[in-house]
Amino acid sequence: MRTTQIFLRSGLTVAAAAALPIALAAPSAVAVSSGISVSTTGSNVSVTTSACPSNGSSFGNASLLTSGQTNFSQGRQASLTGTSASQSASWSSVSPGTYTVIVVCANGTTAGTQSIIVSSPTIPTAPKEKAPTTSSTASPSRGVMGGLGGAVRNYGTVTVVGGAVLVASGSVAAVWYLRRRAKPNRL
Repeated sequence: MRTTQIFLRSGLTVAAAAALPIALAAPSAVAVSSGISVSTTGSNVSVTTSACPSNGSSFGNASLLTSGQTNFSQGRQASLTGTSASQSASWSSVSPGTYTVIVVCANGTTAGTQSIIVSSPTIPTAPKEKAPTTSSTASPSRGVMGGLGGAVRNYGTVTVVGGAVLVASGSVAAVWYLRRRAKPNRL
């Protein structure tokens, strides 16, 4: 009974220890999420949000900051365009590296911040030329028989099986005959 209680207590301790990192990580996961969505395609970067209301003339600006830049005004800025339901901005010819995208609405609020990695674009390779194909005559599937004048003859399955049975029975008969002759005659 005592060992059962010890195992039960240690099991609860292990479960609590396993749940603690998950509980601590949950608030940080919520804090990381932002009101923007950033995507990359080759050397193009785009950001989309629905958090910026229009002030009548614009929705706000987005800034693309390199790893050494820390201020919104230091990055490459692009104006948000779109509708009241969805706004977006994009940058082209972005060099490979790690960047931070910040979106500031026209009313001065920050819609979100997100880090991205732009990888080097893959260089398309030229298609390989196909090697010329040569045609060859199909070889017979059941064997070839050379004859006078180079005649070729295909044997059917029945012929091959019949020949194999004859060879096998002839071999068995020859062994039986030779063994019988080797034994001394008993009278």
